[in-house]
Amino acid sequence: METYVAWVTANPLFSAAVQFSILGTLGEIISFSLQKKRFALPVNGVQLVGKIFAWALLGIVIKYGFTGMKGFTQALLDHHLLPQFVGSGVGRALAVSLFTNILFGPQMMTFHRLEDNLILRQKGFSGITRAWWTLIWFWIPAHTLTFSLPTDYQIGLAALWSLVLGIIMGYSKAHVDRKTQPAVVVSID
Repeated sequence: METYVAWVTANPLFSAAVQFSILGTLGEIISFSLQKKRFALPVNGVQLVGKIFAWALLGIVIKYGFTGMKGFTQALLDHHLLPQFVGSGVGRALAVSLFTNILFGPQMMTFHRLEDNLILRQKGFSGITRAWWTLIWFWIPAHTLTFSLPTDYQIGLAALWSLVLGIIMGYSKAHVDRKTQPAVVVSID
C-alpha cells in the first residue's frame, strides 16, 4: 500500500487517469458481458481505445471535482453555513458526498455521455435519467464511504465503485431483459 500511496501522491492526475481508464472500462465490459450472458465487448477495437481515453479524462475531471467539492464544503463550514456535525468524520464525508453528487455529478455524467456520443458517433441522451438516479441510490452512499478514507485512497475507491456499478447495472439490465422477453409459444397441431 505504501507504493500505491507514494504513486498517487506523486502523480495525482496521472494516477486518477490510469485508475479510471482501467476500472471504468472494465466496468463497461463486465456490464455488457452480463447483459449478453457471455464475454463481449460493447464496442469495436477503435471505439474501445476511445473509451479508455474517455475514462482517463473522466478520472482527471473527477479528481478536480473531488478537490473542488471538498473546498466548497470547507468554505461553507468556514462561513457557518453548515451545521457543526459536518465539520469532521462521517458527517463531513456525507456533506462532501452530497455536494459532489448533487452539484457536480449531473454535469460530470452529461460530459461522460458527450464523450460516449463522440466516440460512438451518435446523438442524444437516452438513459441519462437512469444514470442520474444512480447519484441518489448508489453514489451518495458509496462516496460517503469514499470521503471517509484518507485522500490518497479516494480516487482509487471511486474508480473501483465505477466497476461495481457496472456490474450492478449489467446484472439488473440482464435481469430486466429476461423478464420482458416475450414468452415463446409452441403450438402443437
